[in-house]
Amino acid sequence: MNKTELINAIAENAGLSKADSKKALDATLNAISDALKKGDKIALIGFGTFSVSERPSRTGINPRTKEQITIAAKKAVKFKAGAELNDALQ
Repeated sequence: MNKTELINAIAENAGLSKADSKKALDATLNAISDALKKGDKIALIGFGTFSVSERPSRTGINPRTKEQITIAAKKAVKFKAGAELNDALQ
């Protein structure tokens, strides 16, 4: 499912216009992004939790030249599915 299909599904399920559904989805995604940028954790009970994890720098190997390189430390977004979502998938 892509963003357009998700907007259509939101519009159909919530009884909103596609324009209003797009605004709602964009606002939700912006709010989640802003919270993650601040280092906050977003917990949506029953759905899951978004958080930011720190990845330390590490040594890797360039597959083309076989030389060792240092991969810089970075932050990564993690998502842990909630119990209700996991149960729905079973």
